[in-house]
Order: sequence, then structure tokens, then C-alpha cells
Amino acid sequence: MRTTFDQGPPTPDGVLAELAAVRETRREVERREAALVRRARNDGIVWEQIAASLGVSKQAVHRKYAGRRLARGQNA
Repeated sequence: MRTTFDQGPPTPDGVLAELAAVRETRREVERREAALVRRARNDGIVWEQIAASLGVSKQAVHRKYAGRRLARGQNA
């Protein structure tokens, strides 16, 4: 994907399209992270290890994911 950084002056439509693409990428990353955290917990990995892998505190990852159902196939 080309970005405004490697093109000439950006057009409003081009920048808006790129922002929409960033939004979608962020959603995909969030879904992937949630699925991996769910998998890690289902595999018995503790919150401290998950937090260290994500570069956040145990409290942050626990607060974000502990209330979610951990069953496979559950949308997180």
C-alpha cells in the first residue's frame, strides 16, 4: 500500500481513505489480540506472561480481557 509519505501532496480523499484503512487495520489487530489472549488463557498461560508479551501491566491486560468469555469461537 502506498502512503502519503511516499507520494506527492496528499489529496483529501487519499488521506481519508488511508485513515479508513488505518481504522480497519486497528480493528483487525484488536480482534487478533483478543483471540490470542483467549487462546493463551485457554492454554493456561497466566496474566503476567500475557501482559509481558504485550508490553503492558498485568492490571491493564486483565482489565481489558478478564471480563470476556474465554470459550472458543466466542467473538471477543
